[in-house]
Amino acid sequence: MARRRRGQTDDEELPEDEPLYVISVAARMVGMHEQTLRYYERMGIIRPARSKGRIRLYSRRDIDRLRQVQRLMDELGVNLAGAEAILKLREHIAALERQIEDLRRELQAYRDRLLPAPAQNSVARVEHEARGEQ
Repeated sequence: MARRRRGQTDDEELPEDEPLYVISVAARMVGMHEQTLRYYERMGIIRPARSKGRIRLYSRRDIDRLRQVQRLMDELGVNLAGAEAILKLREHIAALERQIEDLRRELQAYRDRLLPAPAQNSVARVEHEARGEQ
C-alpha cells in the first residue's frame, strides 16, 4: 500500500520515484507475478529501492516502467531484450531533450547579456536615417 507521510493530505503528490509499494502490490498493479518482477530486477530492467529490512519498494516510476515493458511485449510483440533496449533509448532521448533545453536557456542568457535591448522605434529611426530624414 502507499505510505502517507505525517501531516500529508490526499491532494499532495509524492515524487514519482518515492518508494511506495511492496512487491505483492506492485505485481498486482501491473498484472505480473512477483517472480517476474524479481527476474526483471536480476536482469537490470527495474531497480526497486530497498527498505532497511531489505524489502523491495517500488515507486510510481517503477510501476510505469513495468507497464511499458508489458505493453511492448504483449501489444507489440517485442521480446524482453528489445523492450529493455527501447526503454534505454527513450531515456537517452529524454536526457538529450533536457540537455537541448538547458543549452537553449544558456544561449538565450548569453544573447540577453551581449545584445542590448533595442530602443523604442529603432526600426523607424533607421528607416528615416536611411532616407536622409531626421
